[in-house]
Amino acid sequence: MIIKINTDKTLNGEERSADFFTSQIDEALERFESHISRIEVHLKDENGKKDGFNDISCLLEARLEGRQPIAVTNQANTVDLAVTGAIDKVKSALETIVGKIQKH
Repeated sequence: MIIKINTDKTLNGEERSADFFTSQIDEALERFESHISRIEVHLKDENGKKDGFNDISCLLEARLEGRQPIAVTNQANTVDLAVTGAIDKVKSALETIVGKIQKH
């Protein structure tokens, strides 16, 4: 499973953060690893460098083997919360999809 993290120019895409999020995603989606070929994470600050409420957006796209990709978004006050929320949403969606695959 390949994990690629993209940030807009207003967010600091530190390598330490990228490594942290990569390991967090890898750990959370480990049981779906055989179904996922690639995960793309897109982080952006909705209103630039200004402070705002829930202005950090995380789009998480999971590319599944032999199926259409699924994408979820989550907005929060911090990058950590945005990524964590998106991971929870994609995990829930994957549980549904993989559950349907295994029933057939």
